[in-house]
Amino acid sequence: MKRPSIFASPLPGWSRLAANGIRTAVPKTSAIAKVAAVLAGTACLMLFAILGAARAGAQNPIPAAEGWVVLPVEDYRALRRAAFPLTAEPAPPPVEATLSRIDYDLKADGDLASGEARLTVDVIKDGWVRLAIPIGLMVREARLDGRQVSLVTEAADKGPGASYLLLSHPGRSVLTLGIVAPITTVAGTDILQLPVNSSAISRATLSLARQGVDVRVTGGLLLERSESAAGSRWVAHGRGNQSMTFAWRRRVDDVRTSQALRLRGALTELVGLGEDATQINAEVQVEVLQGIAQEVHVQLPAQFTVNQVSGAMVADWDATARELTVSFIEPVQHTARFTISGELRLPRDGKLDIPLLRLPAAERETGGIAVEVLGAGEIKEREPVGLAEAEAAELGQLISSRQSPSLIAFRLQPADGKSQRALSLSIARYTPQAVLTANIEEADYSALVTPDGKMLVQSRFAVRNNQRNFLKLGLPATAVLWSASVAGRPIRPGRAPDGALLLPLEKSRSGDEAPAFVVEVSYMDRAQPWTDKGRARITLLAVDLPISKSRLLVHYSPLFRLTPQVGASGNFRVAPYEAPESGALQAAGKPGVPQPINAEMPVQGAQRGQAAQNSQGAQTLAQEDEKSESAKQLVSRLHDARRAASPARNLPLRVAFPHFGPSVFLVSELTSENQTPVLEFDFQRDKKRGEK
Repeated sequence: MKRPSIFASPLPGWSRLAANGIRTAVPKTSAIAKVAAVLAGTACLMLFAILGAARAGAQNPIPAAEGWVVLPVEDYRALRRAAFPLTAEPAPPPVEATLSRIDYDLKADGDLASGEARLTVDVIKDGWVRLAIPIGLMVREARLDGRQVSLVTEAADKGPGASYLLLSHPGRSVLTLGIVAPITTVAGTDILQLPVNSSAISRATLSLARQGVDVRVTGGLLLERSESAAGSRWVAHGRGNQSMTFAWRRRVDDVRTSQALRLRGALTELVGLGEDATQINAEVQVEVLQGIAQEVHVQLPAQFTVNQVSGAMVADWDATARELTVSFIEPVQHTARFTISGELRLPRDGKLDIPLLRLPAAERETGGIAVEVLGAGEIKEREPVGLAEAEAAELGQLISSRQSPSLIAFRLQPADGKSQRALSLSIARYTPQAVLTANIEEADYSALVTPDGKMLVQSRFAVRNNQRNFLKLGLPATAVLWSASVAGRPIRPGRAPDGALLLPLEKSRSGDEAPAFVVEVSYMDRAQPWTDKGRARITLLAVDLPISKSRLLVHYSPLFRLTPQVGASGNFRVAPYEAPESGALQAAGKPGVPQPINAEMPVQGAQRGQAAQNSQGAQTLAQEDEKSESAKQLVSRLHDARRAASPARNLPLRVAFPHFGPSVFLVSELTSENQTPVLEFDFQRDKKRGEK
């Protein structure tokens, strides 16, 4: 099938279209011919412009040929869209109109409340919009910006239909409605319900023609109340998407205000006997039998300091030497509850008189008291007066939630608040035994720094442990782990969820004489290559155990001079070289390993260097090398036999750290857990050594 095409003639009288290769003539006088002529002419003009430009730029111009120009339908449509682009219509607003505010001003008279409802309307859409009037209003008249308007009401199957207001201009308008709202009476209480709908702000003013009424607002907040000779006036602000309800009734004079106060009290007290101070927490519940309670008085023990008084009804409190006064937000007619917390100083052991809180105004005082010894100690003897021993679980949540092994509880025998009560205890204290959990008594770091930015760091930790299962290590971000070992055994570290390394620890005996073992970790780190002058940084491991003492030995190239920046290196300071103090680190060191020698500062204890200075030391070294070579051959043959019996696999290795070149020695004390030690050095090329 041929491709549909449009044939346009450059000669006068184009208005002929052809499709599928068939040419059709259309009369010029018809409407179809006019449209076709315009469309074809537009396309031909654009095509002739393109062809004319091409002919003008050609070296051998070709004479224009007369006849028809054929364009595919798709190309013509594309040219048409380019010549007459469509204008995108703007997106419609999210809402056509909104009800921004409702203000009610009503006056109650009998069974009806009449007045005005002012609705602030914001129209967003350009054109006719429809705004829904809050359902439940009986409208007598409606005025829009002072002009009377009509509302459109839709019929409903049951009840009144919804009313709408039609608006045609965007902007803000105020619709004033003359309304009448019914007042219902339930058990002597008058109720007026006002719809708020979806208004952002709602405000209602209600005027009553009488005095001496109590008003309660539901779905809003009562802000103003006033009474005059003509009546009373109430102003409330509503909440969004919730109807506002006024309920009022005649005020009834309460005779309880003129009656004498009679109350009962329940006081539950928890006393914690500490080494330095005694903590007291008490829960007080007051039950009013007659009258109303504006405040409650609590009798305090001598030298007792009140720290906090809290409760839902507590407005304020004031503590003097022996009395605590608690004021309430509103007069208490039934019950109130609050808590007291404070402290005082008592002897740490011996015979003690336990301080008691009392309610002297209570006709009947009940509750309980519990005493616990904080720390290493126990209760030997007890002498209660007016108290009976009880189970801690029977004295409420304050005491039953305690899990102390040295806790005793007593119940207050029912009596008035001025009855005699006392409690004496004999407390015995014990010296706590020191228990070791986990600690690094000494950390030994060795670092080898090269001018091209490579750093090999070996970390050796003398660990004492009887509780921890793993040691958590944090490598520098650019470091690569080379080897790890625990107590001389190479291991494969685990990986924590945060990317840190986990090394399994051995558990030893508790106490100061518990033996320590060595955890060794070696890693390679990279930094910027050294130039003639600059500053270098060494980042050490971060461990989750405290370190008592740290020692660092840094080897560097003899072509440079290295100066530690003590202020920028944390707690590290430069010191003369000294051997590790921990017996575990001394035992883990191999005999005959050459000790580092500082080119700038002599190092004490360089055993291997001293042995190499005489012939006897040289002979000893030669014998050790021969033994080491024979041992290596034996191990090599053993490994070859194992490879033949089992497939090859990667095993954990322990990397021997090389000690050579000039060095700098630094020490530090008391490194906290999870701290990353960072040391900075200033380096400078030594021109004299470079020339040599």
